[in-house]
Amino acid sequence: MGVRAAVVVCVTSFMLDQNLWTAATYYSIIANGPAQIQYAVASIILLGATTILWSLRDGRAGNLMFDGGSIFLFCTTIWMYSYSVLPSIFSLFKNLPPHPSTDAIPEDLQSAVFDLASNNLICSVALTGVLGLQAGRFWAESADNDDDEIESLKATPGPSRGKTPQSE
Repeated sequence: MGVRAAVVVCVTSFMLDQNLWTAATYYSIIANGPAQIQYAVASIILLGATTILWSLRDGRAGNLMFDGGSIFLFCTTIWMYSYSVLPSIFSLFKNLPPHPSTDAIPEDLQSAVFDLASNNLICSVALTGVLGLQAGRFWAESADNDDDEIESLKATPGPSRGKTPQSE
């Protein structure tokens, strides 16, 4: 039993170290990327925030509920990236030490990768919530439009309802 457990732990650790080095290399690429990419990402984020805030201006209750929740989740994500994810990436992964992927990852770098993965998971869940809320808003608005069409058909006088010029 002890030998099997040791082999499984060694194989798992080897695979985990390779994946951690892959994640660390990814974060290093982000940290050392051209500033234009960072400006483009910031512009896209600003466009998304502006669009959500803009839709609040019509003041309908559905917009306040769906867009208010979206703004909260969107701002939570921006806060997480601004105060946790990006500072960690730029401080810890700017100068990644040279290494073969078979080396064990240093303890401090391993901890940083796990922290970033946790923070990115939080951001992913929050952004998935934004997508869900916006889909719910779309569904609610389309259901309201369907109800309006049904009401307008009911208001139309009986004999001419449903008749087209070809049917006469």
